[in-house]
Amino acid sequence: MTSIRLVQGDITEQEADAVVNAANSSLLGGGGVDGAIHRRGGPEILAACRELRASRYADGLPTGQAVATTAGRLPARWVIHTVGPVYSRSEDRSALLASCYRESLRVADELGAATVAFPAVSAGIYGWPLDDAARIAIGTVRATPSRVTEARFVLFSEDVYDAFARASAD
Repeated sequence: MTSIRLVQGDITEQEADAVVNAANSSLLGGGGVDGAIHRRGGPEILAACRELRASRYADGLPTGQAVATTAGRLPARWVIHTVGPVYSRSEDRSALLASCYRESLRVADELGAATVAFPAVSAGIYGWPLDDAARIAIGTVRATPSRVTEARFVLFSEDVYDAFARASAD
């Protein structure tokens, strides 16, 4: 069974087997968590992402899917890139958000990762309401069979941490 731990902090400083990147579909870096991981991890991550684009994801990584690369200079072994959905009031996209966590755990299992650090996927610039994003994240990780022993949610701000704390208490 996977234990869940909440940490307020910077995901790029986490010592874990794998760090999950809330990537954009291009895999070539961006803002928020994605930009921070690429900056701190160095050019090795970008080079690995370019290889993935050239070999398998010319049109980009689909929303809800996950793929791994080296972690470069991060204190982790791998980065698992997943593309979260943009929040929509008119369309229920929660299955895609849940898929980000399930697929990340599947990739972590394939890699043999025991510890995985997750950000709050889609809860930043993609506009997902915090309480709902936290409920989906915690619920999906709890319900997904995995060999990962620790899923660590690394939450940058106090309000995001508080939302995840409420969700994990339910």
